[in-house]
Amino acid sequence: MRELQYPFDGNWIIQNRRKLRKQLLNDETTRISKKIAILGGSTTHDIVKILELFLLDAGIMPIFYESEYGRYYEDAVFGNPELDTFQPDLIFIHTSNRNIQQYPDLNQSKEDILSMLDQQFERFAHMWTQIRTRYNCTIIQNNFDFPAYRLMGNRDATDIHGRVNYIQRFNQKFAAYADTHNDFYIHDIQYLSAEYGLDKWQDPSFWYMYKYALCVPAIPLFAHSLCCMIKSVFGKNKKALVLDLDNTLWGGVVGDDGVDGIEIGHETSLGQGYLEFQNYIRAHRDLGVILNVSSKNDYDNALQGLNHPSGVLKPEDFTVIKANWEAKSENIRSIAQELNVLPDSLVFVDDNPAEREIVRTFIPEVVAPEMNHVETYISVLDRSGFFEVTSFSEDDRKRNDMYRENFARNASLANYTDYNAYLKSLEMKGTIRDFEPLYLPRITQLTNKSNQFNLTTKRYTESEMEQISKDDSYIRLYGRLEDRFGDNGIVSVVIGKKQEIVLHVELWLMSCRVLKRNMEYAMLDTLVSKCRMHGIREIRGYYYPTAKNGMVRDLYAQFGFSLVHQGEDGSSVWKLDVLQYTQHNDVIDVVE
Repeated sequence: MRELQYPFDGNWIIQNRRKLRKQLLNDETTRISKKIAILGGSTTHDIVKILELFLLDAGIMPIFYESEYGRYYEDAVFGNPELDTFQPDLIFIHTSNRNIQQYPDLNQSKEDILSMLDQQFERFAHMWTQIRTRYNCTIIQNNFDFPAYRLMGNRDATDIHGRVNYIQRFNQKFAAYADTHNDFYIHDIQYLSAEYGLDKWQDPSFWYMYKYALCVPAIPLFAHSLCCMIKSVFGKNKKALVLDLDNTLWGGVVGDDGVDGIEIGHETSLGQGYLEFQNYIRAHRDLGVILNVSSKNDYDNALQGLNHPSGVLKPEDFTVIKANWEAKSENIRSIAQELNVLPDSLVFVDDNPAEREIVRTFIPEVVAPEMNHVETYISVLDRSGFFEVTSFSEDDRKRNDMYRENFARNASLANYTDYNAYLKSLEMKGTIRDFEPLYLPRITQLTNKSNQFNLTTKRYTESEMEQISKDDSYIRLYGRLEDRFGDNGIVSVVIGKKQEIVLHVELWLMSCRVLKRNMEYAMLDTLVSKCRMHGIREIRGYYYPTAKNGMVRDLYAQFGFSLVHQGEDGSSVWKLDVLQYTQHNDVIDVVE
């Protein structure tokens, strides 16, 4: 919804909340349902109402539990029947500097102040431990905004007695905890309040009258920021950028001005803006965001512009480059197909409002943010939160290389008329094993991102995955695939629960970038082998249809399973006789 995309009008959103909610609930978007508990150290009612809008727009149907005012600690540590019954998927703890119980006194020693800090931090750490023990769910915790005043002036930041210094130390402890605990994330209101303006953010009238820790007009910014974290946790991030070139990555039109006439670099103020933007985009490549180009240009001119000596982005940084005179909407559809991703995974960046509107009209799933002046390009993209990071793996770092290697594989296919011979020419090696602690973050990430080749689309947190990895009632497999072109990383996950002589498959997914390479059969072969070792005689497979996973509707039939039940909603149940099964994979060398 355009009204909820950054930069948005927060006051307008507050005034039109009911209308926006009705529109969102009446659209045909398929959403995942998540139970979210909001535990507040201050009033949270309006935060919940506005957060709902952003979550609905992000494809998440939230069900909320909201603690009573100021009861965040009691609910978290001692629980209550309502929250226990609710069993949240995620708990958000909304505290601020108003909830710091004690600040340093000018007469205290350094030792006493540090001891006081440790005691107050341990109170929070104990709360988080109790949440993990009681609910085993994801936790998002605010850090602390700066105080409203500095008693010591600038020295407040460096003196052990200063409130600014104390809050900085507190936030460092929060960050260190987040760095060493899975499924625990910090919502950075210290940055958010600075972005908004600390004096406006902490307008004391809202605290005195309503017990709001931030001013009401800032709530949409706050809720949007929190939504970005939640959608990242639940795999709703975007995957790729599609970038225009002229007046987007450089100033001027390379076809008219020539490569020497475009502005990029330190020579002009405008050129500096484009250079900084290119650096920002280049960093996204290292983050795992797939970079692509859609430009109305001659292909050779586009390459010359990308090879400008002062530019940072080069042709090899992009996975797909579409530089032609076709409609950009068609180029974007083609890019999605070549990447084997859905259009809603793409963000289109173009300075031309007419091109943005055309893309929004013909491919409404593609987000096209307002990009009007190079001075604001970075802030618009950055604060939109399309690529919010809550987990980061080695596979993320290599993602662009993996896609480029995939294109090399597809190019190699043109040399073969026999597809099986082509598969053997790839010299594929598969590692298929039980879950290992090192790979749990990537395995969890894959369960939250894979939608097309995902038979049940069940989602897991790292805590849940860690629990499953230690449970003997499960058979678990992850699959990694390498070939002569490179390493695809972990591309497949299977989780099945044992019940006597039957294994019920709760999750079966695979990355679409390795489709049609027999990896699914290699996984099935290994799964059957594991079942035989555990005395399992039958595998039960389940398919639950979504708007995105139609491609695997008949997968179990292709595997040789027999249909047990077909639901009116398109769901189905299948079974396989383990003892009668014969191996399918003959092209991947599997190491178990």
